[in-house]
Amino acid sequence: MTAPILHTGRLTLRMPKLSDFEHWAAFFASPRSIHERGMMDRAEAYRHWAADVALWPLKGYGAFGLDDRDTGAYVGEVGIYEPEGYPEPELGWFVIPEAEGKGFAAEAARAVMLWARQSFGWDRLVNIIDPANHRSIALGLRLGGVIDPDLPGTDPGDVVIRQDLRGLA
Repeated sequence: MTAPILHTGRLTLRMPKLSDFEHWAAFFASPRSIHERGMMDRAEAYRHWAADVALWPLKGYGAFGLDDRDTGAYVGEVGIYEPEGYPEPELGWFVIPEAEGKGFAAEAARAVMLWARQSFGWDRLVNIIDPANHRSIALGLRLGGVIDPDLPGTDPGDVVIRQDLRGLA
């Protein structure tokens, strides 16, 4: 299975492709990744990236590559992550430095939430966020989520935000 193609006003959400990995590797080689999965070398980053991409044929969901519809430029990744050990499917995101602060992650996340509701009938998704990642926490809340201290994260102290999908068509 491959990812469906979704469109928003400014973005095309599509199956990840190998060239996306260069951006992913650069992100995880930089200090910007400290509050995500942590900094990692290229080989480790590839193993994580490939495992995320493999969710598509294995589970029918995964990360979408994001392209700017006007320029065709890659701007990041938003999707549903559930590597081994995750308590449930997680809505996650990252954008490349040049795309930060433009609302791309929020726009794509809303599209993924609607797609998940329509495709799977799920009532919720969660965001599992390092407590020091204030920008991601703010985005999770801006998307309508609520911090739920009763839901498990993957590491002690994780902030878990519950996104209610039931109001989506």
